[in-house]
Amino acid sequence: MSFQSFLLNQYAKLKMKGVPKEQREQMTALITKDPQLFKKIGEEIEKRKKGGKSEMKASMDVMKKYRTELAMLMQK
Repeated sequence: MSFQSFLLNQYAKLKMKGVPKEQREQMTALITKDPQLFKKIGEEIEKRKKGGKSEMKASMDVMKKYRTELAMLMQK
């Protein structure tokens, strides 16, 4: 396990306390496959939140926009 993977796992454990371990591991695996995609998603969510949207609405809108890329990533 690389240092970056270790940090990502620790951060996920901290931020996703109520999420089962298997789901946390699945999310961290997806993030390590294409970190740039998730960086772009996070930045776009933040931009929409600053524009006045709620976090939930901003997240849903951005996830819909990147739905095909996420689906392809999950199939890898």
